[in-house]
Amino acid sequence: MPQPSSPIVVIGGGPAGLMAAEVLAQAGLSVDLYDAMPSVGRKFLLAGVGGMNITHSEAREAFLSRYREARPALQPHIEAFDAEALRAWIHGLGIDTFVGSSGRVFPTDMKAAPLLRAWLKRLKDSGVRIHTRSRWLGWNDTGQLRIASEHGEHGEQAVDAAAVILALGGGSWARLGSDGAWVPLLQQRGVAIAPLRASNCGFEVDGWSTLLRDKHAGAPLKNVTLALPGQPARRGEFILTATGIEGSLVYALSAEIRGVIEREGSATVHLDLLPDRTLEQIAIALAKPRGAQSMAKHLHRQLKLDGVKAALLRELTEAATFQAPQQLAQAIKALPIRLLRTRPLDEAISSAGGVPFAELDERLMFRKLPGVFCAGEMLDWEAPTGGYLLTACFATGRAAARGVIEWLGQCAPAAAR
Repeated sequence: MPQPSSPIVVIGGGPAGLMAAEVLAQAGLSVDLYDAMPSVGRKFLLAGVGGMNITHSEAREAFLSRYREARPALQPHIEAFDAEALRAWIHGLGIDTFVGSSGRVFPTDMKAAPLLRAWLKRLKDSGVRIHTRSRWLGWNDTGQLRIASEHGEHGEQAVDAAAVILALGGGSWARLGSDGAWVPLLQQRGVAIAPLRASNCGFEVDGWSTLLRDKHAGAPLKNVTLALPGQPARRGEFILTATGIEGSLVYALSAEIRGVIEREGSATVHLDLLPDRTLEQIAIALAKPRGAQSMAKHLHRQLKLDGVKAALLRELTEAATFQAPQQLAQAIKALPIRLLRTRPLDEAISSAGGVPFAELDERLMFRKLPGVFCAGEMLDWEAPTGGYLLTACFATGRAAARGVIEWLGQCAPAAAR
């Protein structure tokens, strides 16, 4: 491919942007990557705290189903760079991986930093120029990119680009760079944007008692199930917070819970505190004479139910129910928790909403902005934790870069506007 007179510009130094830059450089193109933060990959590094879950090993159909309504749009990109391809790419950086007991895939050392260092070295060696502390401000009247930085007159420079890939992330964790500041810049160009909403997030209740909050906030509820009415229960664990609930089990249901809240104003999930015991078994145990024992000791002796589980049961159950074994057993098996709202977007692991796929062609190029492409969490999709988020970011970054290469091959290079 002939080298365009201007470089390809990637805006955003997360997984999608870095992957796009790599694919472009490997195709022999000149690439400049701009990021507003002092260093790239900050949210990627945070995701690696406690274990870098890079992708998931589950079967193709189950894997693709995690992307919900966005599956038709994402599927071709993920199939072109699936979990196995992603693992092979990581191995090419000299980083080994393994599959955990849950099917999640991790680097052998469980860390993100060595992977990122190896990746950045590869990018540097391939000629990618990375400009940090450089915030994209949109376009000027002549179609050049406006970049706020220490270079240029008045702290701003005008940048020519043969094509542009926007990979600025969603709206969560603004302190790491994903602040959603790009939304009005695209809206000014006539691009429709689905509102950014919290995903993989915690939820708030209508206030816990002071006793529960002070004594048990931060405590995990392990080996439990949660379910929305009419939906299968999911098993796992979550955390009781000062304002409500959060954690992996809650995140797995967050899209569904948020949808019910948006439609009905609140959502009630049912918590099974003892999923390994049947309702009948619990009722029989509770009906045994307790003599002078307190109810707390009775619950512990008969069911090993104590700590935060017993406290939450007490919090959400009428006092009279504790005198009726059958009713108390029902509460233990389906304790209702009424959720009113998500925690703030900036606290969420990821965000839903963003650029609808209808605004893009199959190459991920904006229909209204020829030569401008989009990738990563800016796109309107969501997925649970477990490696699905990163996989789609890598895959769409790669797809956008390949889209640029195809587009440049079909038209004379020109500054993207």
